[in-house]
Amino acid sequence: MKKIIAIAVIGLGMSTVAFAEKTPVDGFTSVASAHNVKDTADKLEAVLASKGMTIFTRINHAQGAKSIDQSLRDTEVVLFGNPKVGTPLMQCTQSVAIDLPQKALVWEDKDGAVWLSYNDPSYLAARHHITGCDKVLEKVSGVLAAFAKAATE
Repeated sequence: MKKIIAIAVIGLGMSTVAFAEKTPVDGFTSVASAHNVKDTADKLEAVLASKGMTIFTRINHAQGAKSIDQSLRDTEVVLFGNPKVGTPLMQCTQSVAIDLPQKALVWEDKDGAVWLSYNDPSYLAARHHITGCDKVLEKVSGVLAAFAKAATE
């Protein structure tokens, strides 16, 4: 159960971090990647799949912009989850469902650096007034950090 809980909440994170572009985002964790956007997202998907996560979709926003003759730096979002973790969180506070499934943003900043970003679980807990799920949220924080590390190194 511990493994499943930790895996299912990769879209959440531990700390608030500022974008490389110096735009602060509350409740957002960003980890620098040693890879380009595509390779980072590919590695993330591989890690998630190896842990039994459901990958619902992968959105390539830069490709969408290109389809309307606009440009956007590489920007992809991976949506994933596991009902074994999401369901207990929604049972604690059902409104958290708006933030599930979890999401990971993989993006290139204006200086060409690549980042993997995700929501901080403590931020979501505060946002949704989640009570009674502290152990789950703590486990999720550590696992998210580990998954982000695996995808970005």
